[in-house]
Amino acid sequence: MLFQQQLAPFSSRNYRLFFAGQIVSLMGSWMTQTAIVWLVYQLTSSPFCLGMVAFAGQLPGLLIGPVAGVWVDRLNRRQLLIATQVLSMLQSLALAWFTLSEKISVSHLALLAMVQGVINAFDMPARQAMPVLLVEKKEQLASVIAMNVSMFHLARLVGPAIAGFVIAGLGAGYCFLLDGVSYMAVIAALVAMRVRQEPVAKSGASIWRDFRSGLDYALGFGPIRRLILLVGSTALFGMSFAVLTPVYAREYFGGDARTLGLLMASSAAGSVISAVYLSSRKSLSGLGRVIYSGATLMGLALIAFAFSRNLPLSIGCLVLAGGGSILVLASSNTLLQNLVDDGKRGRVMSLFTMAFLGGMPLGSLLTGTLAHQIGTTFATCFNGFSCLILGGLFYRQLPAFRAQARPVLERSGLLPGVDQ
Repeated sequence: MLFQQQLAPFSSRNYRLFFAGQIVSLMGSWMTQTAIVWLVYQLTSSPFCLGMVAFAGQLPGLLIGPVAGVWVDRLNRRQLLIATQVLSMLQSLALAWFTLSEKISVSHLALLAMVQGVINAFDMPARQAMPVLLVEKKEQLASVIAMNVSMFHLARLVGPAIAGFVIAGLGAGYCFLLDGVSYMAVIAALVAMRVRQEPVAKSGASIWRDFRSGLDYALGFGPIRRLILLVGSTALFGMSFAVLTPVYAREYFGGDARTLGLLMASSAAGSVISAVYLSSRKSLSGLGRVIYSGATLMGLALIAFAFSRNLPLSIGCLVLAGGGSILVLASSNTLLQNLVDDGKRGRVMSLFTMAFLGGMPLGSLLTGTLAHQIGTTFATCFNGFSCLILGGLFYRQLPAFRAQARPVLERSGLLPGVDQ
């Protein structure tokens, strides 16, 4: 019964295609992410530059993400995803060309990261809004979301590990080249899908008015507002430690790109474990407590990682930190997808994406600056204590969250799972 619950999404042909194409492409994307941070640190040896390049890549999600959500509600999501994948493939091939021709610089990396950030501002809310089109029963939505998280972090587990060996053996440019080629898989899968007619919003209002309508809806409803703020804060304080992993790999553990890949894969391993656990859940019951527990686990693990100088112990800390982060992010996503109106799904998910992508560049810049000023150890420790505070604040808000979410979940037929 447990595995039946976890594997239920694969009964859909569309989801099988979506999963197969996405996991190949995502492994390539994580290879690129690993290669970029290693290349920046190799060129500059500066934690601040690591933060700046990450900031450049994630800033567009903060600036244009919410407006992009209006287009996600107005356009065919499958066709929009095909367009974003083609553009992402061209961006990765451009990175490969600059690197393999030995013309790459930090300014090139920052500029191309910003281009990818613009693409992601449209791609991520469209991808977040796709699960509702891939399930036949709304009860399967939580399983699909958890399986998507598993897919994302399974790729995050495998991609950096492969990248470490490719960088050490061939160079970073080949990671970018393999990433570019990997997009062909997801493009082919999206073309082959037979998706039911989407509930595309037909609004005579201006883009600005539609944006304001979605913003008022999201911020005016307490549970959605709390979840979006929590995700943004988690990205700001809890996820930004990743920008410092090259420093730990080289300076503290005396390693190379393979050590970096191992550290990044360790965090991903914890994420996969948490995602598999979430996919086995049969209802929404208790997800609020899961979120609080995840934030607490992430905070404690980051504090321990900050002071560890033993590689196996540090790997264990990152497994726990990665697992805690997914308990927060995936549980928040599941609750949000079940609370939001279909007609505003794209706009709300764009705000969710903006909170995540907007929090990460600010967090990367903050963490890189703190590491430059007070040291890597204390910057990571600051992130850990911040996660503990976030978990405590969310726990205090749980009674009000439950009271406001219950009527919406009753109307959706999800009453058995309302006791968050």
